[in-house]
Amino acid sequence: MSKLEGRGVESGGGPRGSARFLVGSEDTEARALEEEEEEEEEDGGMRNNMGLYDEDEEDDEVYSERLIVVGICAMVKKSKSKPMTQIMERLCKFEYITVVIFPEDVILNEPVDKWPLCDCLISFHSKGFPLDKAVSYAKLRNPLLINDLNMQYFIQDRREVYRILLEEGIDLPRYVVLNRDPDRPEAECNLVEGEDQVEVNGEVFPKPFVEKPVCAEDHNVYIYYPTSAGGGSQRLFRKIGSRSSVYSPESSVRKTGSYIYEEFMPTDGTDVKVYTVGPDYAHAEARKSPALDGKVERDSEGKEIRYPVMLTAMEKLVARKVCLAFKQTVCGFDLLRANGHSFVCDVNGFSFVKNSMKYYDDCAKVLGNMIMRELAPQLHIPWSIPMEAEDIPIVPTTSGTMMELRCVIAVIRHGDRTPKQKMKMEVRNALFFDLFEKYGGYKSGKLKLKKPKQLQEVLDIARQLLVELGQHNGSQCEIEEKKSKLEQLKTVLEMESSDNPYGHFSGINRKVQLTYLPNGQLKASSEEEDTQKDGPSLLLVLKWGGELTPAGRVQAEELGRAFRCMYPGGQDDNRKSLGCESPIDCGDYAGFPGCGLLRLHSTYRHDLKIYASDEGRVQMTAAAFAKGLLALEGELTPILVQMVKSANMNGLLDSDSDSLTDCQQRVKAHLHEIMQRERDFTEEDYQKLAPTNSDSLINSMKIINNPVQTCDQVYALIQSLTCQIRRKLEDPKSANLQLYHSETLELMLQRWSKLERDFRTKSGRYDISKIPDIYDCIKYDVQHNASLALEDTMELFRLSKALADIIIPQEYGICKPEKLDIANAYCLPLVKKIQLDLQRTHEDEAVNKLHPLYSRGVMSPGRHVRTRLYFTSESHVHSLLNIFRYGGLLSEETDEQWRQAMDYLSAVSELNYMTQIVIMLYEDNNKDPSSEERFHVELHFSPGVKGGEDDENAPMGFGFRPASSENFEKKTDPGSLEDLSQDEPDRASLTDPISILKKSPLVRSRKTGSMEVLSDSSSTSSRGSAYRLFPSCSRQSPEIKTSGLEMFSIPAVKRFSVSYARHPTNGFEGCSMVPSIYPLETLHNSLSLKQVDEFLTTVCEDVGDTHSKTLKALSALFETQSQTSMDVYSQQDRSLAPSPAPPHSPQPHTQQQPLCCMSSPSSPVSSAGPSSPLADPVLCLPLNE
Repeated sequence: MSKLEGRGVESGGGPRGSARFLVGSEDTEARALEEEEEEEEEDGGMRNNMGLYDEDEEDDEVYSERLIVVGICAMVKKSKSKPMTQIMERLCKFEYITVVIFPEDVILNEPVDKWPLCDCLISFHSKGFPLDKAVSYAKLRNPLLINDLNMQYFIQDRREVYRILLEEGIDLPRYVVLNRDPDRPEAECNLVEGEDQVEVNGEVFPKPFVEKPVCAEDHNVYIYYPTSAGGGSQRLFRKIGSRSSVYSPESSVRKTGSYIYEEFMPTDGTDVKVYTVGPDYAHAEARKSPALDGKVERDSEGKEIRYPVMLTAMEKLVARKVCLAFKQTVCGFDLLRANGHSFVCDVNGFSFVKNSMKYYDDCAKVLGNMIMRELAPQLHIPWSIPMEAEDIPIVPTTSGTMMELRCVIAVIRHGDRTPKQKMKMEVRNALFFDLFEKYGGYKSGKLKLKKPKQLQEVLDIARQLLVELGQHNGSQCEIEEKKSKLEQLKTVLEMESSDNPYGHFSGINRKVQLTYLPNGQLKASSEEEDTQKDGPSLLLVLKWGGELTPAGRVQAEELGRAFRCMYPGGQDDNRKSLGCESPIDCGDYAGFPGCGLLRLHSTYRHDLKIYASDEGRVQMTAAAFAKGLLALEGELTPILVQMVKSANMNGLLDSDSDSLTDCQQRVKAHLHEIMQRERDFTEEDYQKLAPTNSDSLINSMKIINNPVQTCDQVYALIQSLTCQIRRKLEDPKSANLQLYHSETLELMLQRWSKLERDFRTKSGRYDISKIPDIYDCIKYDVQHNASLALEDTMELFRLSKALADIIIPQEYGICKPEKLDIANAYCLPLVKKIQLDLQRTHEDEAVNKLHPLYSRGVMSPGRHVRTRLYFTSESHVHSLLNIFRYGGLLSEETDEQWRQAMDYLSAVSELNYMTQIVIMLYEDNNKDPSSEERFHVELHFSPGVKGGEDDENAPMGFGFRPASSENFEKKTDPGSLEDLSQDEPDRASLTDPISILKKSPLVRSRKTGSMEVLSDSSSTSSRGSAYRLFPSCSRQSPEIKTSGLEMFSIPAVKRFSVSYARHPTNGFEGCSMVPSIYPLETLHNSLSLKQVDEFLTTVCEDVGDTHSKTLKALSALFETQSQTSMDVYSQQDRSLAPSPAPPHSPQPHTQQQPLCCMSSPSSPVSSAGPSSPLADPVLCLPLNE
């Protein structure tokens, strides 16, 4: 011990003396003791220069026993960091261990033979550290190495890290190395960059992909995004203040330096960092991915907010392999959880967890036991490994009879978009055939072109043909015939030029389809000439528009914010009411509604997955919604790539418009026939067109009265509109006027002129399939281009809406069997997925699950909420709603709440943008797991964005989580219910939906332009005597309304919607009105999980039988109708459809009872909690998704 000189510091004691925490030096012991005495005099015995402990024992007592000396050889920033200090303090509490910290000056400037002696060395590389000297010291003194030093050279090179991981059989993303290293001339270095991919040494990486410098010390990692998601790149760097990355529009890879290119792994915006202490211990923490929005979430102490999560058994094995392969006892590495698997993407070497007392205890215990096990026998120190019981997992319990929110499922339509447009033209020029062959069109006879390079080639062809046309002065008839089409093709492909930030040929907004026609076009459409030419041709279909508008983005983002309020704790209005004293309690989001959801998500007790169809407007809606839901910042592109899953497998959210069912084709033919009759609607027409007695449908038929005359009016109004636009074009003052979203008057005229041509065919009949497009366009212009002050637009809106309110919903079926048959064709995979989501109510190992033993400041770490969001188009929303309405979930005759809900849905005329169907699942942990009362399901609905109609006349439901008739008379003790606003900042339990009658200051406000919610006013409603669909309902009876009383579940839930607001639109297109969104209305809040599961099982099992029966019945039906000019439904169909009621007396819908349900054998879901009583259905999707 005479060579271990330094100033001893007590750090605890034991029965045989106290350990020492030493600052090593090469001074003599006497010199050290003299300096120590001088310092004690100066400091008055308070603190030594390390500021850790007071001296309270004599030095000679300390050295009475042989101690194991642990040396800390690292840069001072690391050796005196808080985690190192905390762990070394605890390590010194081992009776025979003392610690020596090598001074940085000695490490840098003294030869290794002058360094302090030690029995065990903890040494690791960081910036400026002389690793070579540390290796020399280890060879000289041969101490026990906690972390191997030679392996630390490899850790500094990402190429070596990946090589070692591969050799150990550890999963990592697909990658390739591009070496531009002059020291490695033999290395392959071939890079070919494309628009949406990069080819490195023969390996192709489509965007998104990751570009990492080979040097591990270089943190400038770039992620490149595809043009379909907006392009550009996210540039990551070592944290600077509150930022860890920034979005850049630059899409080209770096041309100097050596890099690793690897496949991007979608992790839902979360990174997992794992910290090993030996091969048998691993601690994991999750944080928001730096690539998501670049904002670093920090606590009140300025530390990045991270939360401990559970590792799966496989991940623990990976941690063991990493620890042993790199010979680093204390080792950190990064884990990516994607697609149900875990991938290692980086190994950092020596790393400690920050701000976790439990980890500090564990780390010191593991290291101390390891050191004592290795060195105690050599030094003849009496020591045995203490036997301690394993930690017992914490099992959280709930208080009282509270029900816990377990799952939220929402199916949401996309936001406001530009009108969808389409143009068809037959092409025969060799240039088009060359393009068709170039991209492999002959393989299937069809070709879809969406990539910017491909669209540019189509544009070049159009330009070339138009130039030739001009040069030959129309002598080439084939080109001359298509001049207008070629000009339109050119105009559409050019219309979003480089000065428009939404341009650059984004495949989100435009695509060209080419179909090979061996004998030319067989049938001329309304757009084509009647003449038919011989020989093969290509049918070119150009689709454009349908792009999410800035207003749509605002709608989606605001709805995401409002959606938080459905989650527990979402109604608390300020931090104090939550018991939050600092951002560590609530993060940065306290002080406004929705704190509860953000708290759940930030603490990794929220399993969120977002799906979207492959349409750009749907994906951008999902990204904007996620931005609002999770309070993210910055561009949508990084959020889209990381948070939104493209769900085009198994037709989950996409539908093939080319493969309509026979039933849907027949329904369209039936609609076309009825709407072509030039006469007033008769009683028989009401029975045939509205057999379900839908209030909204009957009202629209009354507005129309005579369908042909109404179409005449619509056609005349379109003609008037195009004339007005032409006059404005001729006016120099308005010729160059910019309309909403960079549209010009010329483009506006083109879309209206096309509708004018297509709506009325050459035979004089109307093509009713264009009615939805007409309504689409006028709704867009009324909302976004009202400043043009065009005449009669509101009349065109009124008439086209009435027509569309018949055509659109009835295209999904007229009678109930048709509606169910078509609905199943559209969304059966989605129904199966929803059933799976509801059944898997307990966490599986693949999610980021909060570790209860290491969580700090989280009162209920065992709580976990599963959220699945599905963003899709109108067809899936109509279809899913029809399944719930007509599939036999409940009987209107026996269930009053369901009857009222069906009456409400019957009055809803349109499923507008941002329509929502929401299913919420609750669990009562006090009930037996096999009991039907264990799980409770609620069904909610919103028709989305408010239309142009008078909001005062809009149908209203009964609010969000209102009183149910069964619970109306129940008495409850509010004091026994959990108060979400007290004590517990993260409390996530919700009450059993027992309703009470209470005096409430929250009164529904219906003022246009205000937050549509329950306003904080005790005054009566400002609606006055406004129309309500159910004026006699108990929820807002005249007595209740007058006295300011309302029925609510506990807790009362505010109802948010997006308010009307003028919003800036990035400075290039002015401002626009953003319509508000109807709040959610509860359709039913007393369903059992078993009840819903049996219903969904029946729907899935009945598809085959129902489909065949419906086809047979409809075949007979339409054969009969064609013979009788479809005057009435045949008697044969009456067995499938209910007897129609007169149009003026709507009858309740009698629901079909579900067929016998065959349940499959049950199987355990997870050992994490009580198992669900339901089995998993067979569905070709990852179970954890």
